[in-house]
Amino acid sequence: MLSFLPGWLLLPLSFTLFSCNLALWGILVTPLGLIKLLLPFPAIHRLTALAGKGCYRGWTSGNTLLINLFNRPDWQITGAQALDKASWYLLISNHKSWLDIPVVSTVAHSRIPEPKFFLKDELKWLPFLGTGCWALDMPFMKRYSAAQLAKYPHLKGKDIETTRQSCQKFKTVPTTIINFVEGTRFTENKKLQKRSPFHYLLPPKAGGIAFTLASMGEQFNAILDFTLLYPDNPNNVALDMLMGKLKRVVVQVEVLPVDQQVIGDYFNDEQFRERFQLWLNQRWQHKEQLIEQFYQAETVRASAEQLPC
Repeated sequence: MLSFLPGWLLLPLSFTLFSCNLALWGILVTPLGLIKLLLPFPAIHRLTALAGKGCYRGWTSGNTLLINLFNRPDWQITGAQALDKASWYLLISNHKSWLDIPVVSTVAHSRIPEPKFFLKDELKWLPFLGTGCWALDMPFMKRYSAAQLAKYPHLKGKDIETTRQSCQKFKTVPTTIINFVEGTRFTENKKLQKRSPFHYLLPPKAGGIAFTLASMGEQFNAILDFTLLYPDNPNNVALDMLMGKLKRVVVQVEVLPVDQQVIGDYFNDEQFRERFQLWLNQRWQHKEQLIEQFYQAETVRASAEQLPC
């Protein structure tokens, strides 16, 4: 609604409001972590989880409202019709911008359980961030290096077990775990640095998603493969959004089965590791083809619009 204003005026206003939205819900959720820490009772944990869920939904609603307030984006979401909020999902996605998190949360808001992110176990003790994430029931994982395992063999398998224990709470509460498989946001420089075989994507990293599936694979009803595109904002889409220039948000969702092809001992079974890496690379090749087909269709459409009637 305010996209008619000049970008130089929108930028400080939108940045301030997005920051205030984050600060507001961050301030509200932090005491929940302290309550959960000081009162370790199941009933209290259920109440803090419910309140944390409300805070997350409030933050998501605020972001969606602000995106639509400062822009006129056309939300093009396909493939999400069969999803529901009573299921368990592992959500994997390409990563274009920090805007991806508000976008995924917006898509999830009325369709699937609120997304949760795996965090390093050390972050649990970080003031405000750790307690806030703990209050939101974000799962924590503890990984041991090859050097640690060589020195202390009895730790082998403990990382998976620790993560499984962290995920116990999700057995009775429908949950979505999200993993940006590329590990970082896509840029042309990063594509060159990583020698990516793809034009639109970075190489996928198998370890994180394999760790998630090894920890709680049997709980997932499906894997959701999100392909995120901002076709009219090819450069800094987050900055464009803050300046009221976001035109389209394209989210293509594919629902994949959770079967023996993706569940196994990735870290100790070499044959399974090779199969899993092949599966993930094939997914990324398919995603590259989807993006290529999308832009080809865009080119054809633009050419048709330029033809005289």
